[in-house]
Amino acid sequence: MRTRTRGTLLLVAASMVLSGCQKQVQPAEGVWAVVNGVNITRSEVGKFYRTQLNPDSPEPSQDEALSLQLNILDELINNQILLQRAKKMGLEAADGEVEDKFTESKSPYTEDEFQRQLKTRGYTVDDLKVAIRQQLSIQKVINREVVSKITVTDQDVQDFYNQNRAQFNVAETQYRLAQIVVTPHKDPGLRNRKNDDATTDAEARRKAAALAQQLSTGADFAQVAMDYSEDPASSGSGGDLGYVPESSLSQSDPALKKTVLSLKPGQTSGVIVLRDSYRILKLVAKEAPGQRELSDPTVQQSIRDNIRNRKEQLLFIKRASKMLLTGSYAITARISPAFTVSPSLAASRSTVPVLGERISFCIFMASTTRRP
Repeated sequence: MRTRTRGTLLLVAASMVLSGCQKQVQPAEGVWAVVNGVNITRSEVGKFYRTQLNPDSPEPSQDEALSLQLNILDELINNQILLQRAKKMGLEAADGEVEDKFTESKSPYTEDEFQRQLKTRGYTVDDLKVAIRQQLSIQKVINREVVSKITVTDQDVQDFYNQNRAQFNVAETQYRLAQIVVTPHKDPGLRNRKNDDATTDAEARRKAAALAQQLSTGADFAQVAMDYSEDPASSGSGGDLGYVPESSLSQSDPALKKTVLSLKPGQTSGVIVLRDSYRILKLVAKEAPGQRELSDPTVQQSIRDNIRNRKEQLLFIKRASKMLLTGSYAITARISPAFTVSPSLAASRSTVPVLGERISFCIFMASTTRRP
Protein backbone atom coordinates (compact mmCIF):
# COMPACT_ATOMS: atom_id res chain seq x y z
CA MET A 1 0.00 0.00 0.00
CA ARG A 2 1.35 3.41 -0.97
CA THR A 3 0.96 6.28 1.45
CA ARG A 4 1.93 9.86 0.52
CA THR A 5 1.85 13.16 2.42
CA ARG A 6 3.21 16.54 1.45
CA GLY A 7 5.56 16.73 4.43
CA THR A 8 6.70 13.13 4.76
CA LEU A 9 6.74 10.12 2.45
CA LEU A 10 6.76 7.06 4.65
CA LEU A 11 7.15 3.92 2.60
CA VAL A 12 6.68 0.97 4.92
CA ALA A 13 4.59 -2.17 4.93
CA ALA A 14 4.68 -3.49 8.47
CA SER A 15 2.13 -6.17 7.78
CA MET A 16 4.43 -7.69 5.15
CA VAL A 17 7.63 -7.70 7.20
CA LEU A 18 8.65 -11.27 7.86
CA SER A 19 11.79 -12.65 9.42
CA GLY A 20 12.92 -14.40 6.22
CA CYS A 21 14.08 -11.26 4.44
CA GLN A 22 15.77 -9.80 7.48
CA LYS A 23 18.00 -12.84 7.69
CA GLN A 24 19.21 -12.34 4.16
CA VAL A 25 22.25 -10.37 3.11
CA GLN A 26 21.39 -6.72 2.54
CA PRO A 27 20.96 -5.82 -1.15
CA ALA A 28 23.73 -4.31 -3.16
CA GLU A 29 23.74 -0.55 -3.50
CA GLY A 30 21.16 0.63 -6.01
CA VAL A 31 19.03 -2.53 -5.88
CA TRP A 32 15.37 -1.53 -5.57
CA ALA A 33 13.76 -4.98 -5.78
CA VAL A 34 14.67 -8.63 -6.13
CA VAL A 35 12.45 -11.18 -7.89
CA ASN A 36 13.58 -14.77 -7.39
CA GLY A 37 17.19 -13.65 -7.13
CA VAL A 38 17.05 -11.23 -10.09
CA ASN A 39 17.86 -7.64 -9.17
CA ILE A 40 15.90 -4.67 -10.41
CA THR A 41 18.12 -1.64 -10.01
CA ARG A 42 17.73 2.06 -9.63
CA SER A 43 19.49 2.58 -12.96
CA GLU A 44 16.95 0.37 -14.76
CA VAL A 45 14.08 2.35 -13.29
CA GLY A 46 15.88 5.58 -14.13
CA LYS A 47 16.37 4.59 -17.75
CA PHE A 48 12.66 3.93 -18.26
CA TYR A 49 11.81 7.03 -16.24
CA ARG A 50 13.80 9.27 -18.56
CA THR A 51 11.96 7.95 -21.62
CA GLN A 52 8.69 9.08 -20.03
CA LEU A 53 9.77 12.70 -19.66
CA ASN A 54 9.25 15.41 -22.23
CA PRO A 55 12.37 17.62 -22.14
CA ASP A 56 10.29 20.60 -23.22
CA SER A 57 7.73 20.21 -20.41
CA PRO A 58 8.15 21.49 -16.85
CA GLU A 59 10.09 19.27 -14.47
CA PRO A 60 7.67 16.99 -12.58
CA SER A 61 7.14 17.68 -8.91
CA GLN A 62 8.87 15.44 -6.39
CA ASP A 63 5.63 13.60 -5.63
CA GLU A 64 4.92 13.17 -9.36
CA ALA A 65 8.45 11.90 -10.01
CA LEU A 66 8.24 9.41 -7.15
CA SER A 67 4.81 8.20 -8.27
CA LEU A 68 6.04 7.64 -11.83
CA GLN A 69 9.10 5.74 -10.60
CA LEU A 70 6.91 3.55 -8.39
CA ASN A 71 4.70 2.73 -11.38
CA ILE A 72 7.74 1.88 -13.49
CA LEU A 73 9.14 -0.33 -10.74
CA ASP A 74 5.79 -2.08 -10.45
CA GLU A 75 5.80 -2.79 -14.19
CA LEU A 76 9.40 -4.03 -14.18
CA ILE A 77 8.62 -6.46 -11.34
CA ASN A 78 5.55 -7.79 -13.16
CA ASN A 79 7.56 -8.14 -16.38
CA GLN A 80 10.31 -10.01 -14.57
CA ILE A 81 7.79 -12.47 -13.16
CA LEU A 82 6.41 -13.10 -16.65
CA LEU A 83 9.92 -13.43 -18.13
CA GLN A 84 10.81 -16.06 -15.55
CA ARG A 85 7.58 -17.84 -16.40
CA ALA A 86 8.46 -17.69 -20.11
CA LYS A 87 11.84 -19.31 -19.42
CA LYS A 88 10.27 -22.06 -17.34
CA MET A 89 7.69 -22.78 -20.05
CA GLY A 90 10.24 -22.68 -22.89
CA LEU A 91 8.55 -19.64 -24.44
CA GLU A 92 11.52 -17.28 -24.67
CA ALA A 93 11.73 -15.53 -28.03
CA ALA A 94 14.23 -17.07 -30.45
CA ASP A 95 17.03 -15.06 -32.06
CA GLY A 96 15.29 -15.20 -35.44
CA GLU A 97 12.08 -13.79 -34.00
CA VAL A 98 14.00 -10.95 -32.37
CA GLU A 99 15.84 -10.11 -35.59
CA ASP A 100 12.60 -10.14 -37.59
CA LYS A 101 10.92 -7.76 -35.14
CA PHE A 102 14.03 -5.57 -35.02
CA THR A 103 14.06 -5.30 -38.81
CA GLU A 104 10.35 -4.47 -38.80
CA SER A 105 10.78 -1.72 -36.20
CA LYS A 106 13.70 -0.25 -38.15
CA SER A 107 12.13 -0.41 -41.61
CA PRO A 108 10.21 2.92 -41.58
CA TYR A 109 13.42 4.90 -40.98
CA THR A 110 16.63 5.69 -42.78
CA GLU A 111 19.75 4.67 -40.87
CA ASP A 112 20.34 8.24 -39.67
CA GLU A 113 16.71 8.58 -38.54
CA PHE A 114 16.87 5.25 -36.74
CA GLN A 115 20.04 6.18 -34.88
CA ARG A 116 18.48 9.51 -33.93
CA GLN A 117 15.43 7.70 -32.54
CA LEU A 118 17.68 5.45 -30.44
CA LYS A 119 19.66 8.41 -29.14
CA THR A 120 16.48 10.26 -28.18
CA ARG A 121 15.35 7.28 -26.11
CA GLY A 122 18.81 6.69 -24.65
CA TYR A 123 18.97 3.21 -26.21
CA THR A 124 21.65 1.23 -28.01
CA VAL A 125 20.88 -1.39 -30.64
CA ASP A 126 21.57 -4.09 -28.05
CA ASP A 127 19.19 -2.39 -25.58
CA LEU A 128 16.45 -2.39 -28.20
CA LYS A 129 16.99 -6.06 -29.02
CA VAL A 130 16.84 -6.98 -25.33
CA ALA A 131 13.57 -5.05 -25.01
CA ILE A 132 12.16 -6.74 -28.11
CA ARG A 133 13.10 -10.19 -26.78
CA GLN A 134 11.40 -9.43 -23.47
CA GLN A 135 8.26 -8.07 -25.13
CA LEU A 136 7.95 -11.09 -27.43
CA SER A 137 8.55 -13.53 -24.57
CA ILE A 138 5.98 -11.85 -22.34
CA GLN A 139 3.43 -11.82 -25.15
CA LYS A 140 3.97 -15.56 -25.67
CA VAL A 141 3.18 -16.22 -22.02
CA ILE A 142 0.05 -14.05 -22.18
CA ASN A 143 -1.03 -15.78 -25.39
CA ARG A 144 -0.54 -19.23 -23.84
CA GLU A 145 -1.98 -18.51 -20.41
CA VAL A 146 -4.69 -15.99 -21.26
CA VAL A 147 -5.55 -15.37 -24.92
CA SER A 148 -5.73 -19.05 -25.91
CA LYS A 149 -8.24 -19.70 -23.13
CA ILE A 150 -10.70 -17.01 -24.24
CA THR A 151 -13.79 -17.98 -26.22
CA VAL A 152 -16.59 -15.71 -27.35
CA THR A 153 -19.78 -17.55 -28.30
CA ASP A 154 -22.65 -16.40 -30.48
CA GLN A 155 -24.78 -16.37 -27.34
CA ASP A 156 -22.26 -14.01 -25.67
CA VAL A 157 -22.63 -11.65 -28.62
CA GLN A 158 -26.42 -11.86 -28.59
CA ASP A 159 -26.61 -11.25 -24.84
CA PHE A 160 -24.29 -8.24 -25.04
CA TYR A 161 -26.31 -6.72 -27.86
CA ASN A 162 -29.61 -7.22 -26.03
CA GLN A 163 -28.22 -5.66 -22.84
CA ASN A 164 -26.60 -2.72 -24.63
CA ARG A 165 -28.94 -2.13 -27.55
CA ALA A 166 -29.03 1.62 -26.95
CA GLN A 167 -25.28 1.83 -27.59
CA PHE A 168 -25.91 0.83 -31.20
CA ASN A 169 -28.47 3.53 -31.88
CA VAL A 170 -26.65 6.29 -33.77
CA ALA A 171 -28.36 9.60 -32.94
CA GLU A 172 -26.81 11.63 -35.76
CA THR A 173 -24.63 11.20 -38.80
CA GLN A 174 -21.06 10.36 -37.85
CA TYR A 175 -17.91 10.70 -39.91
CA ARG A 176 -14.80 8.63 -39.34
CA LEU A 177 -11.93 10.94 -40.19
CA ALA A 178 -8.17 10.86 -40.48
CA GLN A 179 -5.96 13.90 -40.83
CA ILE A 180 -2.48 15.11 -41.70
CA VAL A 181 -1.49 18.35 -40.00
CA VAL A 182 1.38 20.66 -40.95
CA THR A 183 2.10 23.73 -38.83
CA PRO A 184 4.30 26.77 -39.61
CA HIS A 185 6.09 26.65 -36.26
CA LYS A 186 8.38 24.26 -34.39
CA ASP A 187 6.50 21.83 -32.17
CA PRO A 188 8.41 20.41 -29.15
CA GLY A 189 5.84 17.62 -28.86
CA LEU A 190 6.42 16.38 -32.43
CA ARG A 191 6.15 12.59 -32.63
CA ASN A 192 6.11 11.64 -36.33
CA ARG A 193 8.42 8.86 -37.51
CA LYS A 194 10.58 11.10 -39.67
CA ASN A 195 10.93 13.84 -37.04
CA ASP A 196 9.92 16.14 -39.90
CA ASP A 197 8.79 19.55 -38.66
CA ALA A 198 8.12 22.66 -40.74
CA THR A 199 9.22 25.83 -38.96
CA THR A 200 7.99 28.61 -41.26
CA ASP A 201 4.84 29.25 -43.25
CA ALA A 202 6.67 28.77 -46.52
CA GLU A 203 8.06 25.42 -45.39
CA ALA A 204 4.67 24.31 -44.14
CA ARG A 205 2.94 25.25 -47.39
CA ARG A 206 5.54 23.39 -49.49
CA LYS A 207 5.42 20.35 -47.21
CA ALA A 208 1.62 20.14 -47.29
CA ALA A 209 1.60 20.41 -51.09
CA ALA A 210 4.25 17.68 -51.38
CA LEU A 211 2.27 15.36 -49.11
CA ALA A 212 -0.92 15.99 -51.08
CA GLN A 213 1.00 15.06 -54.23
CA GLN A 214 2.17 11.80 -52.64
CA LEU A 215 -1.39 10.92 -51.71
CA SER A 216 -2.69 11.73 -55.20
CA THR A 217 -0.24 9.20 -56.65
CA GLY A 218 -1.42 6.40 -54.37
CA ALA A 219 0.61 6.74 -51.16
CA ASP A 220 -1.05 5.20 -48.11
CA PHE A 221 -2.69 7.93 -46.01
CA ALA A 222 -1.93 6.29 -42.65
CA GLN A 223 1.74 5.76 -43.51
CA VAL A 224 2.16 9.35 -44.72
CA ALA A 225 0.47 10.61 -41.51
CA MET A 226 2.75 8.52 -39.30
CA ASP A 227 5.81 9.74 -41.20
CA TYR A 228 5.03 13.44 -41.57
CA SER A 229 1.93 14.67 -39.70
CA GLU A 230 2.78 17.25 -37.03
CA ASP A 231 -0.18 16.47 -34.77
CA PRO A 232 1.24 14.65 -31.72
CA ALA A 233 -2.17 13.27 -30.77
CA SER A 234 -2.98 11.50 -34.03
CA SER A 235 0.21 10.95 -36.07
CA GLY A 236 1.08 7.74 -34.21
CA SER A 237 -2.26 6.18 -35.20
CA GLY A 238 -2.00 7.16 -38.85
CA GLY A 239 -3.98 10.35 -38.34
CA ASP A 240 -7.08 8.47 -37.18
CA LEU A 241 -9.56 10.73 -35.34
CA GLY A 242 -12.26 8.10 -34.89
CA TYR A 243 -15.92 8.91 -35.45
CA VAL A 244 -16.86 12.59 -35.27
CA PRO A 245 -20.58 13.48 -34.94
CA GLU A 246 -21.96 16.07 -37.32
CA SER A 247 -22.76 18.41 -34.42
CA SER A 248 -19.06 18.54 -33.56
CA LEU A 249 -18.23 19.52 -37.13
CA SER A 250 -20.47 22.56 -36.68
CA GLN A 251 -18.19 23.71 -33.87
CA SER A 252 -15.03 23.40 -35.98
CA ASP A 253 -13.62 25.72 -38.62
CA PRO A 254 -16.23 26.17 -41.41
CA ALA A 255 -13.62 25.17 -43.99
CA LEU A 256 -13.17 21.80 -42.28
CA LYS A 257 -16.90 21.12 -42.10
CA LYS A 258 -17.39 22.11 -45.74
CA THR A 259 -14.60 19.77 -46.81
CA VAL A 260 -15.86 16.81 -44.79
CA LEU A 261 -19.41 17.17 -46.15
CA SER A 262 -18.05 17.22 -49.69
CA LEU A 263 -16.12 13.95 -49.36
CA LYS A 264 -17.31 10.42 -50.05
CA PRO A 265 -16.00 7.49 -47.97
CA GLY A 266 -12.46 6.67 -49.06
CA GLN A 267 -11.79 10.09 -50.57
CA THR A 268 -8.98 12.42 -49.53
CA SER A 269 -9.16 16.20 -49.61
CA GLY A 270 -6.67 18.63 -50.98
CA VAL A 271 -4.73 20.97 -48.71
CA ILE A 272 -7.04 22.95 -46.42
CA VAL A 273 -5.59 26.31 -45.40
CA LEU A 274 -6.46 27.26 -41.82
CA ARG A 275 -5.36 30.15 -39.65
CA ASP A 276 -2.78 28.11 -37.72
CA SER A 277 -2.10 25.08 -39.91
CA TYR A 278 -2.46 23.25 -43.20
CA ARG A 279 -4.53 20.05 -43.16
CA ILE A 280 -5.40 17.14 -45.37
CA LEU A 281 -8.46 15.07 -44.45
CA LYS A 282 -9.60 11.60 -45.37
CA LEU A 283 -13.19 10.42 -44.89
CA VAL A 284 -12.68 6.80 -43.87
CA ALA A 285 -16.36 5.97 -43.31
CA LYS A 286 -19.75 7.60 -42.82
CA GLU A 287 -22.58 6.34 -40.63
CA ALA A 288 -26.16 7.52 -41.05
CA PRO A 289 -28.33 7.85 -37.93
CA GLY A 290 -30.48 4.94 -36.81
CA GLN A 291 -30.40 1.60 -35.00
CA ARG A 292 -27.54 -0.73 -35.90
CA GLU A 293 -28.82 -4.30 -35.98
CA LEU A 294 -26.91 -7.35 -34.82
CA SER A 295 -26.97 -8.67 -38.38
CA ASP A 296 -24.46 -5.92 -39.27
CA PRO A 297 -21.00 -7.61 -39.46
CA THR A 298 -19.28 -4.50 -38.05
CA VAL A 299 -21.60 -4.57 -35.01
CA GLN A 300 -20.88 -8.26 -34.43
CA GLN A 301 -17.12 -7.73 -34.70
CA SER A 302 -17.10 -4.73 -32.37
CA ILE A 303 -19.06 -6.75 -29.77
CA ARG A 304 -16.70 -9.73 -30.09
CA ASP A 305 -13.67 -7.49 -29.69
CA ASN A 306 -15.23 -5.80 -26.66
CA ILE A 307 -16.08 -9.09 -24.95
CA ARG A 308 -12.70 -10.60 -25.75
CA ASN A 309 -10.85 -7.60 -24.32
CA ARG A 310 -12.89 -7.73 -21.13
CA LYS A 311 -12.37 -11.45 -20.70
CA GLU A 312 -8.64 -11.12 -21.35
CA GLN A 313 -8.33 -8.42 -18.71
CA LEU A 314 -10.30 -10.39 -16.13
CA LEU A 315 -8.48 -13.65 -16.80
CA PHE A 316 -5.09 -11.96 -16.73
CA ILE A 317 -5.87 -10.33 -13.39
CA LYS A 318 -7.12 -13.64 -12.03
CA ARG A 319 -4.19 -15.72 -13.27
CA ALA A 320 -1.38 -13.19 -13.02
CA SER A 321 -2.46 -11.77 -9.63
CA LYS A 322 -0.89 -8.41 -10.35
CA MET A 323 0.91 -7.29 -7.23
CA LEU A 324 0.25 -4.02 -5.46
CA LEU A 325 3.68 -2.88 -4.33
CA THR A 326 4.78 -0.25 -1.86
CA GLY A 327 7.92 0.37 -3.90
CA SER A 328 11.52 -0.54 -3.29
CA TYR A 329 14.17 1.88 -1.99
CA ALA A 330 17.80 1.18 -1.40
CA ILE A 331 19.51 3.26 1.26
CA THR A 332 21.54 5.07 -1.38
CA ALA A 333 18.55 5.80 -3.64
CA ARG A 334 18.03 9.52 -3.24
CA ILE A 335 15.05 10.41 -5.39
CA SER A 336 16.02 14.08 -5.63
CA PRO A 337 18.11 16.59 -3.65
CA ALA A 338 14.97 17.61 -1.76
CA PHE A 339 14.70 14.16 -0.16
CA THR A 340 16.91 12.51 2.40
CA VAL A 341 16.86 8.79 3.03
CA SER A 342 16.74 7.34 6.47
CA PRO A 343 19.74 5.16 7.38
CA SER A 344 17.42 2.47 8.73
CA LEU A 345 16.52 -0.08 6.08
CA ALA A 346 13.38 -2.17 6.27
CA ALA A 347 12.87 -5.29 4.21
CA SER A 348 9.97 -7.56 3.51
CA ARG A 349 9.66 -10.96 1.95
CA SER A 350 6.56 -12.62 0.64
CA THR A 351 5.24 -15.07 -1.91
CA VAL A 352 2.45 -14.34 -4.33
CA PRO A 353 0.60 -16.89 -6.49
CA VAL A 354 1.28 -16.00 -10.12
CA LEU A 355 0.02 -18.09 -13.04
CA GLY A 356 -0.42 -21.14 -10.86
CA GLU A 357 2.87 -21.04 -8.96
CA ARG A 358 4.31 -19.06 -6.08
CA ILE A 359 6.86 -16.39 -6.91
CA SER A 360 9.19 -15.18 -4.20
CA PHE A 361 10.08 -11.50 -4.13
CA CYS A 362 11.91 -9.19 -1.81
CA ILE A 363 11.24 -5.46 -1.46
CA PHE A 364 13.67 -3.07 0.21
CA MET A 365 12.15 0.05 1.74
CA ALA A 366 13.29 3.08 3.62
CA SER A 367 11.42 6.08 4.91
CA THR A 368 12.07 9.29 3.00
CA THR A 369 11.56 12.69 4.56
CA ARG A 370 11.33 16.03 2.82
CA ARG A 371 13.80 18.64 4.05
CA PRO A 372 12.13 21.73 5.49
